Amino acid sequence: MNPARRIRDEIAASIQSGAWRPGHRIPTEQELAARYGCARGTVSKALSELAASGLIERRRKAGSFVAHPPVHSAVMTVPDLAELIAARGEAYRWQALAIERLTGGDDGFARPALAIEGVHFAADEPFAFEQRRIALGEVADAADADFEAQAPGTWLLAHIPWTEGRHVIRAVTPTRKEARLLGIGPSTACLELDRTTWRAGGVVTHVRQLFRGDRFDLVAEFRSGLESARPS
Repeated sequence: MNPARRIRDEIAASIQSGAWRPGHRIPTEQELAARYGCARGTVSKALSELAASGLIERRRKAGSFVAHPPVHSAVMTVPDLAELIAARGEAYRWQALAIERLTGGDDGFARPALAIEGVHFAADEPFAFEQRRIALGEVADAADADFEAQAPGTWLLAHIPWTEGRHVIRAVTPTRKEARLLGIGPSTACLELDRTTWRAGGVVTHVRQLFRGDRFDLVAEFRSGLESARPS
């Protein structure tokens, strides 16, 4: 991996995991260049890409900071996919693909943690692929939950209140593995929802959900500042 991409990806991981919160000051270009053993120009390129993606703000003479969500963006709820699909009159099913307890590693997410992969089905067709991590330090009971039988998002909404959330939504092309699991072609556009939730300042969970582009819309229904998401 080239140095600029490594710097960009590692800073993005720290932000998306919740380790670096909005307003957190990013190390200076000089500090990052020393840390990664590269030129300041390489660091500047990585920071420029992060700023272009909206993850950080670069302020002249002040430095770079983790960006705050835009004021004009609506606050989204955290939907339960099982509930949304059932409300549409379709049978819902969750299939866990991998469940692993993490105790080591340095990817910016708190340890110990559970790493879970699985697929959500609607009417027995793949609906969304999910990759999730749950911080066991904040959610100790998750260690004993049966995530083979129940989707982790459904369990979390029923057991753990959250106080803050951050969504990043992108149009992406799936990997070969993701396309296979979703039953689509490798060049089919998908909607990626990247979400972190906190409880009283502690990260509860980070999840990446990949939806088939022909099966899901995000619909804003404004009433007293609320917004909802629903499958289409």
